[in-house]
Amino acid sequence: MKRVLVVDDESQIRRLLRISLERKDFDVFEAATGFDGLQSIQSVRPDIILLDLNLPDIEGSKVLAELRSWSSIPVIILSVRNLESDIVTLLNAGADDYLTKPFNVEELIARMRASLRRARIDLKEPIIDCGELKIDLDARKVALGEREIRLTPTEYAILSYLAKNRGKIVTQSQLLRELWGPLAAEEQGSLRVHISMLRKKLEKDTARPEYLKTEPGIGYRLCSPLQEGPEQKAVDSNSGNGED
Repeated sequence: MKRVLVVDDESQIRRLLRISLERKDFDVFEAATGFDGLQSIQSVRPDIILLDLNLPDIEGSKVLAELRSWSSIPVIILSVRNLESDIVTLLNAGADDYLTKPFNVEELIARMRASLRRARIDLKEPIIDCGELKIDLDARKVALGEREIRLTPTEYAILSYLAKNRGKIVTQSQLLRELWGPLAAEEQGSLRVHISMLRKKLEKDTARPEYLKTEPGIGYRLCSPLQEGPEQKAVDSNSGNGED
């Protein structure tokens, strides 16, 4: 199920969207303010966001600007404003689509699916194969051999980002920025905890991980045991496998 975050201060709109989208197999989350919306992005890890402009605390355009400084999650603006200049400005600022209220729910769902398809096209490999570990970025599923692995939204976000950069070293700062945006500096300890939990779910021996490697003092790397030669494995085993 694709995750949708609805950021709108009108409870009736949120209720309408929840009922309509859940019928179409979307997993719906809600936020009534811009601040709560930005906070929810960190915990919900949505696939797409429906964003109102007239929020009680932060203008929706500022929420979009803040989000675009660290994330490319598709955003569809839902607003009563129908001036062409507003629409053009928001699209140029990073919105993926713009729909004026009142809107047709079926049209909205069609536009959401179009935005999600465009996001999928950007994926060079929708299914990442790392030996027995397979990450389906489209379906948001992770499997180890024949067994599906259940991950929290944050664990999945970490693994999917590493999967998109498979074989490459991803620095701690890159991961923190991708996952927590403006809160990155406060979440270093949290990142180590999530990495540790991921290893418990993926690795046969967490002290000698085969998939999720630590690059001491730098960051992390996702690799396939089948694609690594003995020399590389020796380097990894001798470089330290702490959670830092």
